[in-house]
Amino acid sequence: MAQAEPNLDHDISWVLLPSHWAKIVVALISFLCFANSYDGDFVFDDSEAIINNKDLRAETPLGDLWHHDFWGSKLSSNTSHKSYRPLTVLTFRINYLFAGGFYPVGFHVINIILHCIISVLMVDVFSILLGGLQFTNKGRRLNLAPKTSLLAALLFAVHPVHTECVAGIVGRADLLCALFFLLSFLGYCKAFRENKEGHHFSVFWVLVSVVLGAVAMLCKEQGITILGLNAVFDALVINKLNVLEFIQKLIRKDKLLENAGLLRKGLLFRITLLMSGGASILYIRWRIMGTGPPAFTEVDNPASFADSLFVRAINYNYYYSLNAWLLLCPWWLCFDWSMGCIPLIKSVSDWRIIALAALWFCLIGLICQALCSEDSHKRRILTLGLGFLIIPFLPASNLFFRVGFVVAERVIYLPSIGYCILFTYGFTLLSKQAKKKKILAVAVLGILLINVMRCALRSSQWRSEEQLFRSALSVCPLNAKVHYNVGKNLADKGNQSAAIKYYREAVRLNPKYVHAMNNLGNILKERNELQEAEELLSLAVQIQPDFAAAWMNLGIVQNSLRRFEEAEQSYWTAIKHRRKYPDCYYNLGRLYADLNRHIDALNAWRNATVLKPEHSLAWNNMIILLDNTGNLAQAEAVGREALELIPNDHSLMFSLANVLGKSQKYKESEALFLKAIKANPNAASYHGNLAVLYHRWGNLDLAKKHYEVSLKLDPMAPGTKENYNLLRRKLEQLQKKGGA
Repeated sequence: MAQAEPNLDHDISWVLLPSHWAKIVVALISFLCFANSYDGDFVFDDSEAIINNKDLRAETPLGDLWHHDFWGSKLSSNTSHKSYRPLTVLTFRINYLFAGGFYPVGFHVINIILHCIISVLMVDVFSILLGGLQFTNKGRRLNLAPKTSLLAALLFAVHPVHTECVAGIVGRADLLCALFFLLSFLGYCKAFRENKEGHHFSVFWVLVSVVLGAVAMLCKEQGITILGLNAVFDALVINKLNVLEFIQKLIRKDKLLENAGLLRKGLLFRITLLMSGGASILYIRWRIMGTGPPAFTEVDNPASFADSLFVRAINYNYYYSLNAWLLLCPWWLCFDWSMGCIPLIKSVSDWRIIALAALWFCLIGLICQALCSEDSHKRRILTLGLGFLIIPFLPASNLFFRVGFVVAERVIYLPSIGYCILFTYGFTLLSKQAKKKKILAVAVLGILLINVMRCALRSSQWRSEEQLFRSALSVCPLNAKVHYNVGKNLADKGNQSAAIKYYREAVRLNPKYVHAMNNLGNILKERNELQEAEELLSLAVQIQPDFAAAWMNLGIVQNSLRRFEEAEQSYWTAIKHRRKYPDCYYNLGRLYADLNRHIDALNAWRNATVLKPEHSLAWNNMIILLDNTGNLAQAEAVGREALELIPNDHSLMFSLANVLGKSQKYKESEALFLKAIKANPNAASYHGNLAVLYHRWGNLDLAKKHYEVSLKLDPMAPGTKENYNLLRRKLEQLQKKGGA
């Protein structure tokens, strides 16, 4: 750090801004890229990680966050994803509590702000990586590459591949990880100062860097890699280690520690601290995880299930080339790259082998330059660029353990730092050779503008599931999950005919896609196409025998086909595989009610309400069955119990009001009817049954009024017209008697 670094800014035609203005510009542009995602919905994985995650709710003890995975499952469970990110889940919980519920705006705003902060920090990080680490006599760090660090930070801020992390709320894990990753690096840099006595370092800041690396890992697993990068930075920048020379001396068994400088400036001691800290963090992480690595399926990562080592190696390398291409040309972006999106390469005759050759040709060329160049400045920048490109990607590389995806745009948020270093350094080399530097600068500015527009477009696609899923159809037409999600979105909106088309395509592309079979079977069941529905659901449970939802739906279809014994068996099989399954108990109760097995029906519905106290349908069916069988006192008790648990459920008010009316508790019955009508004023049956109550009670004018409202809402309401005609005749008789 005593020697001056070559000035990268000298030969580039680029704007020079004071440090604070550069950071303001980066913040504003990064905000502009993703601002239109602020009012987007919860999409894709947000449902499982946020809406269905009980760890976000106040009633869940905070301590549970440290024993659960990212999705709210126990880490000790064999079905756990093993993604341990308690600090990220904690921020979701804070979002939920401050918003007072699941309102996505607050979640999106935090993500956008985090990306802006990270992009601003990148100005300082790139100034160190590109310009070196030097301080004034007063210990103030110098920015020796203000132009190039601004360009690199802008490239990072506007890279479209970051859209998934920013516009998708679950991307919060990558953003928080990146934030503490960068803080760890900057903290490590603060450990070094220059003064009159010479060079020294602060153990305190080294330890702070280790702690921040641990915090980054508690946000997402990639965070641990910063400790390795800090060690690389220390060797190359602080100790100015020549890697090739070091390797040669190691091979010759030279006096390594003295000649290669491992002990100089405390490098060995600092690396020992970093390695010890990293090993301790990983050990604690492994102990918390409780069991082995997560179990993924072949559709998640088909290459990792290939029998041939050659096929696995070829496809892993092809995946790396696709990630590299997404950094170079982030035009074809997709929310999910699994399920046939990228067919396996099984032969060297596959033309896609060219991508592997191109990737390794570029990497080997860069590595050779990083090791063998006579220019020490060039060696340092290329090595740091490759380090920041490769090391953060290692946890997603399949080299150490199987991962649950093929390609995931979110995992290249951190590796894109290395890409920005290499791109910017390449731009400075071109500028040095170019005669018309301004044309080159305009070209780079054009790339930035195109990326800004691409970010804005991609952010708008992440605003809703419909846009997100449909945007993937052109990118991954062979991905069964894309067609499944489009179909599910259409089904949720009530467009069953269109949904069937996409579900059928999903099953065609992946004949073992049991979730698509289950959903398609459900729709066909509702359309009374029971034969095909049964075939699909039977196939689904044959492929995946523990698929509880498919067993339950198969039971519903068999019940509709009046094959009651088979239906009962299917329901119990579903419960065997998912013991806490209130909906299945509810449907089992309906089956028993159809068979006049009233005690069994009541027991099944009671089980449903024990497992899910807010299960309104099960409560209602208990009240109605007890009412119909003349057990009015028991029906009343059940109704009151249900309303204590679900006080605003108008259907329960209605059912209990009917029971109270039959028990001649007219005043209380009237109050419940009126409350139910206030909650749901357009229910014809509510008005009709209230009219019957008034009719029995002798309030004939009110009875007439509510009969008329009921018939207006539903002219074909069963029994209402007959009761109304009886009332009119009675009123006419009373009028005649009064006239006489």
